[in-house]
Amino acid sequence: MIREKFAYRETITTILADDASHIEAAKEGMIAARTDLEEHLLTDPFFQMSYSPVSAPAEAPESVRQMADASFEADVGPMAAVAATIGWAGIKSMKNTGASFGLIDNGGDIVLFSDRELRVGIYAGSAPSSGKLAFIIPPQTEILGICTSSATVGPSVSFGTADLVTCFSHDPAKADAWATSLCNILTPENFDEVMKKVEGSTVFAVYAVIGDWIGRWGNLPAIVPAHVSYDLITKG
Repeated sequence: MIREKFAYRETITTILADDASHIEAAKEGMIAARTDLEEHLLTDPFFQMSYSPVSAPAEAPESVRQMADASFEADVGPMAAVAATIGWAGIKSMKNTGASFGLIDNGGDIVLFSDRELRVGIYAGSAPSSGKLAFIIPPQTEILGICTSSATVGPSVSFGTADLVTCFSHDPAKADAWATSLCNILTPENFDEVMKKVEGSTVFAVYAVIGDWIGRWGNLPAIVPAHVSYDLITKG
């Protein structure tokens, strides 16, 4: 397996693949999606600044429409979905080249498809469980988004207090948007009530950490003890 760091402007990723050509396909897909988005922002700067949903015209690039759709489902600004959307474009490019395995980690937002079982570590900053557990992701040909938002780790804007909120969906843009949305409002006290908002969405599982409290909802993958290496975490 090849592991390669790739940065393009604000996009900072780790790409996993079996073949160097698949790595190149991932880069090309992500650069194309970023270029499409940047060109759209020149005509609609509000799309980048808004913390509320923003629509996109039917003729907008696919990545822009995916972000807009995600913003309305999760009730956040479209840029909340940018990392997974860019990663999704890279993963689709890998798949189109005939790859049977591909993973892109764009700053904690993971998009993948895989012909093998994978372990995805759970890093939640200073929370007691951080770095000690991992999700077991079974083989799957369908693209999966595993997207995480945190109010205590990383540079992204959050209005909440959660150390980690991870959302699972086969629509990575919506997993990313929902992770941001839930991280803004989740507490141990309101978790069950907030999860009612997720019911009927594209998200099928949520895992949340706030200090020593852990919340679980939906069809989560198996979780096992693990040692998560901080050096493997994609960061700027």
